[in-house]
Amino acid sequence: MEIRIQDLKKDYRQKTVLDNISLTIGNGMFGLLGRNGAGKTTLMQILSTLGKPTSGTVTFDNIPLEDTRKVRPLIGFLPQEFSLYPDMSALEIMRYLAALSNLPMEVQRQHIPDLLQRVNLWEDKGKKVRKLSGGMKRRLGIAGALLHDPQVLIADEPTVGLDPQERLRFYELLREFSYSRVVIVSTHIVSDIEAVCERVAVMDAGKLLFTGKVEALAQKAAGSSIHRTATVEDGYMEMLRRLEREVEK
Repeated sequence: MEIRIQDLKKDYRQKTVLDNISLTIGNGMFGLLGRNGAGKTTLMQILSTLGKPTSGTVTFDNIPLEDTRKVRPLIGFLPQEFSLYPDMSALEIMRYLAALSNLPMEVQRQHIPDLLQRVNLWEDKGKKVRKLSGGMKRRLGIAGALLHDPQVLIADEPTVGLDPQERLRFYELLREFSYSRVVIVSTHIVSDIEAVCERVAVMDAGKLLFTGKVEALAQKAAGSSIHRTATVEDGYMEMLRRLEREVEK
């Protein structure tokens, strides 16, 4: 699978939220890095067909974004904030989501146990959602997003509220799924991207400041105030300023 984004722009009234973004994303883990308000969520909403661009094009293996009938079955989306019925069990949630996706019963019987086992929730399948930890809910969210076997998994700030250990376990799970899929993860935590992603794009104020391999980004950051545990908010601004100066040249 290859996603091509060309000259993508999004305006809200008189404010430009995405400013001519161009990217090519292939199979594997792709990180979208930027501080809050950089435009990451808007880009992900457009890629998941939940928002429309003002201009520009997006294709999924040459299928245009506008052809939602063909594009939507390719996509699994895990938003930053998602709701699950608290009094339903993990297994009931999966069956409910499968019904919404019109999955045949024989597919459900095979696919649901397999996914719950892969996200390490099979032993907890009877637990009510309200009794699941934050990490368990996130893992259940991934299982639900993968029910229809999408080729693209989009996760917007998926580790908000998780402790560092649970965060790493969560990303390892995403990396496992990325071997045969496109997995796009947005975050403002630099160390997460460094640990699990092969390629990265850096955004700020709706502009694309950098795209390439994580190693190349680390070289550009050398000598700045970045630390392995830093976020864009508290340690990344010097590097962003450097990248902005390069873009302006």
